[in-house]
Amino acid sequence: MLRWLIAILFLANLLAFVVVRGVFGPTPTASGREPNHMSRQVHPDWLKVRPVTATEAADQAVVGAAAPAAPIAASALPQ
Repeated sequence: MLRWLIAILFLANLLAFVVVRGVFGPTPTASGREPNHMSRQVHPDWLKVRPVTATEAADQAVVGAAAPAAPIAASALPQ
């Protein structure tokens, strides 16, 4: 049984080596799959940088600060 396992692993490695060497053709990552990708890039002069307002900053998490208190009203449960 071990002989068959070794033979199968050897053949799988041989097949992987053949595929990597390009016997079945070039790999998909060998060349650009989207040649027009560079021509469709966003132009940097179109981008606008604006400061964050106070209302927008309220939604942002502050790294290293304590967790904000949840706006939940709690009451005692009736027994």
